[in-house]
Amino acid sequence: MTTRRIATKVEIPVPETSNGTTTRNKTTKVDSPPLAGSPFLPTPLEAVLLALYPGTLLLGSLFSSLHPSSRNALYLADAQSYDPSSAPSYFAKKSNIFNVYFVKFGWFWTTLAFVLLVFSHPSLGPPLGLRLTKRRVQAGIRYACITAVWVAVTQWFFGPPIIDRSFKWTGGQCQMIYSDSPGAALKRAEMGDVREVLTHAACKGIGGQWKGGHDISGHVFLLILGSAMLWLELLPAVLRMEGLREARRIMTSDGLIRSASIEADGEAEGRSEPKGISVGVQGTLAVLGLSWWMLLMTAAYFHTWFEKFTGLVVAFGTIYTVYFLPRAVPALRQVLGMPGV
Repeated sequence: MTTRRIATKVEIPVPETSNGTTTRNKTTKVDSPPLAGSPFLPTPLEAVLLALYPGTLLLGSLFSSLHPSSRNALYLADAQSYDPSSAPSYFAKKSNIFNVYFVKFGWFWTTLAFVLLVFSHPSLGPPLGLRLTKRRVQAGIRYACITAVWVAVTQWFFGPPIIDRSFKWTGGQCQMIYSDSPGAALKRAEMGDVREVLTHAACKGIGGQWKGGHDISGHVFLLILGSAMLWLELLPAVLRMEGLREARRIMTSDGLIRSASIEADGEAEGRSEPKGISVGVQGTLAVLGLSWWMLLMTAAYFHTWFEKFTGLVVAFGTIYTVYFLPRAVPALRQVLGMPGV
């Protein structure tokens, strides 16, 4: 009876050269053994990170339901917020400075943090250099995919964005247009047929309000999508430890499940990480911290439970497609890559 041999990964140090010097950080990768686990699932650390989002929404919603100041305030369902005159908190007003200058321009701050991280952290290429390494190019492709979804959901999707379309599909309409109040017919004519049918912006522009349909929480979607992307780009680049890069499972072209570290390029393997925190990491952490706080405030003071839940689901679906699905699909992974690999 023969004994089946299982391939193992062997790292062979390069011996001293004839002049007595030693080449450091050079290893030869032979193979990697098949491993247990599913490439479709996050690592324990990633699972904890992702669980923070529904946990934050639940915490904020419970606070809003149980706190006396929120229960006694007047909530305007059509505006999806509290009456400003009786708002239970400064953060319950849409005019609060963080909502106006951070959330409303959320993708700008997310993009700024992403660019600083990609071009300042040495794990992706020469710090503060513009050289387009393979890691930077693939990070840019992942960012472009996430941004395309953000645009389609909140800005434009061959016309009105998906949020506006879903509102209309679920029976929503502009309150002012379809009312019998004096002047409604004139405003209807001013708006025009196309704008009347689909757009939230057009309705708001004439002083109307969405009413009757399901409105996916754009704030929840934006804050989760942007911050989850930054976390999943940041952690593998900064943390060099078992449980993150090595613990991620991928399916290779031969159909076997292996550690993601098998695909780490030689340049990344040999690069030493400098001490200290780069400006990109600092900027990213600042955006992440403020994103979490505003997500908590949104959960506490804006939208219904179901509107927040659907915003979470759409954001998670996007993040899973870009950051987790490629682990199980080698062809997709060749294009999108994986952070830290």
